[in-house]
Amino acid sequence: MLTNLSPLWVGIGSFVFLKSKPATNFWIGTVVSLFGMVTLVGFSFFMELNFNQAFLFAVLSGILYSIYLLVSKNVLSQVDVLSFMTISLLASSIYLGILCYALNEPFTGFSNTGWFVLLLQAVICQLCAWLSISYATQHMRATRVSLSLLSQAVITSILAWLFLEEQITLQMVFGGIILLFGIRITFYDKTISFKKLSANN
Repeated sequence: MLTNLSPLWVGIGSFVFLKSKPATNFWIGTVVSLFGMVTLVGFSFFMELNFNQAFLFAVLSGILYSIYLLVSKNVLSQVDVLSFMTISLLASSIYLGILCYALNEPFTGFSNTGWFVLLLQAVICQLCAWLSISYATQHMRATRVSLSLLSQAVITSILAWLFLEEQITLQMVFGGIILLFGIRITFYDKTISFKKLSANN
């Protein structure tokens, strides 16, 4: 949940550093989506939240993720997606290789199942998913991309229900609907004005 605060940081970063400022609908959609996320995760999660090192790292991950999206948006306006992903993944692999070596983490000795899972993650989670994200970032606003990625919480819940037999409650369903509605607001072209709505009523 804390990592998924990235749309908020992307919006702030876009407002400060980019020429295209976030629209009013983005801020409205962000608030609605985050409320939906809270409903989906459960309010008890926040009641039991500890402001410890893990909390700080979770918030930091959202900030770093938003920086990645903003930088990617700028770079992808000058290079194609495949070139960008090749350089990005190569640099990440080298960095992680050095880090694992420094921490004495193993590079071999995994089971066949372990290698199979790693291969699936490499192809699906890294290659396919990040190619899709990069393509979307190139053709859409970074704010819309970051907020649309919140839908992964809904998809994850459905997949967990299908394959892991995890229970989906009515609260989670309502939370997912609210979250998706918030994302839809950001794609609404006409600016939502509360003054006009109150005047019509």
